Amino acid sequence: MIVTTKQLFQQAYGKYAIGAYNINNLEQTMGLFKGNIDSKAPFIVQLSKGARSYSHKLMLETMMTTADQIFPDAIFAVHLDHGDEATCMDCINSGVYSSVMIDASHEPLEKNIEITKRVVDAAHAKGLVVEAELGLLKGIEEDVHAADHVYTKPEEAEYFVKQSGCDSLACAIGTSHGAFKFHGDQKLRFDILEEIQKRLPGFPLVMHGSSSVPKEEVDRINAAGGNIKGASGVDARQFLGAAKLGVTKINIDTDGRLVWCRVHREFFRDQPEKFDLRDAGKIFIPEYAKFIAAKNVLLGSAGKLDEVRAALKK
Repeated sequence: MIVTTKQLFQQAYGKYAIGAYNINNLEQTMGLFKGNIDSKAPFIVQLSKGARSYSHKLMLETMMTTADQIFPDAIFAVHLDHGDEATCMDCINSGVYSSVMIDASHEPLEKNIEITKRVVDAAHAKGLVVEAELGLLKGIEEDVHAADHVYTKPEEAEYFVKQSGCDSLACAIGTSHGAFKFHGDQKLRFDILEEIQKRLPGFPLVMHGSSSVPKEEVDRINAAGGNIKGASGVDARQFLGAAKLGVTKINIDTDGRLVWCRVHREFFRDQPEKFDLRDAGKIFIPEYAKFIAAKNVLLGSAGKLDEVRAALKK
């Protein structure tokens, strides 16, 4: 069942966070749905601009509607991740997405509000919801670049939400895009979340760049011929603390890529005579499903599927 992120957030707020997972292909899609069904968790499928151009937007959209038929017990949102205005409008009109993210965070505050409000008006007219972003996360995610953190200012967050009408807000609190998030002690600015929650009680917040970049995955990749040095991520034990402060959506992309890389490097290292992509895919799908299920436990969303289903029927 495809639902809006708003419907999921209403159940999660203050208790747990919903996992938002980026996918790019068939194997990730199958593993993602299997992992969420296995852990009985509601979830968000994220399709980025890069994913839409990697194959074709219609291929991804058809996979979402097909997965909805293959996994009738799944409850999930289909979300555009880091869209510009034109991409948001295209997704709003597609009939597949239930949520879009307009990322105009690189613009001055008033310009960000102006762009976001246009997307909000178009989305709300069709029953979709909108995530926006205020502040900048250090790092690179496809065509989103920032050399340094620009932390979200709570007073601007309050003003931005009220002026733009967005349904959720991605805040910059010290997370980063990519596999190289922290140098030295990792510091997330939970004080920013606390102040925003005071100013916007009950309003859903989002953490981007929240992959934990597991050392075991990186070590196994490197042992199989990789050369990833200095990778570090977010301590997943902080997820529930963030959820209590209003974070209802936590984005995870890099970790899934690491699982993909590890499985394929080890497979072809250990079986160099093989060349059938399906052989490696048959290993990746359950490995990715296991990764998703474990992540949902840390988010607190595991086991919440029946509760969400019951609430949606009311």
